Amino acid sequence: MIAALTVTATAASIFFVVLLALGDPKRRRANALPNSLGKAKRHAYLMGAIIPGMLIAISGDAAMWLIWFGGCAVAGWLIALWLASPSSQRS
Repeated sequence: MIAALTVTATAASIFFVVLLALGDPKRRRANALPNSLGKAKRHAYLMGAIIPGMLIAISGDAAMWLIWFGGCAVAGWLIALWLASPSSQRS
């Protein structure tokens, strides 16, 4: 049960991190794409990414929070690598 909650919370946060990354204004400008997200939408996605971790922290389960935090950190790193433009990669 605890493992399922942790995986669900991590997946929900990662979903919102992907949405944030896809709508990143700096990345979209650099790739000559139109800016698709407004400030309110970015803030809503940010809250969607943070709320699962806040709920886990409030529950008091430190191990579950650390797993959520680590999963989100690794996923964020992988998302940044996935969306990196080829011109910014070193050869």
